[in-house]
Amino acid sequence: MNADVGGPRAGAPTPPGRGATSGEQADGGAPGVAGGRLVVAVALLDDERRVLAARRREPRAYAGMWEFPGGKVEPDEGELDALVRECREELDVEIEIGPPLGEVGLASPGWILRVWFGRVTARSPRLLDHDELRWLAAAELDDVRWMPADGPLVEKLRRALTGPEAIRWPERP
Repeated sequence: MNADVGGPRAGAPTPPGRGATSGEQADGGAPGVAGGRLVVAVALLDDERRVLAARRREPRAYAGMWEFPGGKVEPDEGELDALVRECREELDVEIEIGPPLGEVGLASPGWILRVWFGRVTARSPRLLDHDELRWLAAAELDDVRWMPADGPLVEKLRRALTGPEAIRWPERP
């Protein structure tokens, strides 16, 4: 993820690689700010309730930081379709998308990051776009330096993984 959350680093340039369309969402998602971009990502969980973190190798400003896999929604592409495509391109996996984890505004005006829970349904994640992958338990989430955009959602993830309520997955057909 190479978009940055607003806050102390607000106004920092957003390197290329993640973002989306002009705000029109083919699958009914809320539109972003006019002229903005939508970035989608997934907190992939395994059977032990660990989340997959991916370490960026580029751009230089974000190399070595960790993120949830995902990327830009392309023109005329639904955000969930983009998420499935990005997981294929970045990790060579098929995924099942679960409930939403959350949404944050990014440093670039009009940019939004939306993250869902998910799980791998086919193949094991491979290094294609990143230089390291790690499965992190809730107690290990602070062991890596997260991308600024992911930070607020990491806290929501921690609460979801350690709280009393189970993550509710959609019914399978």
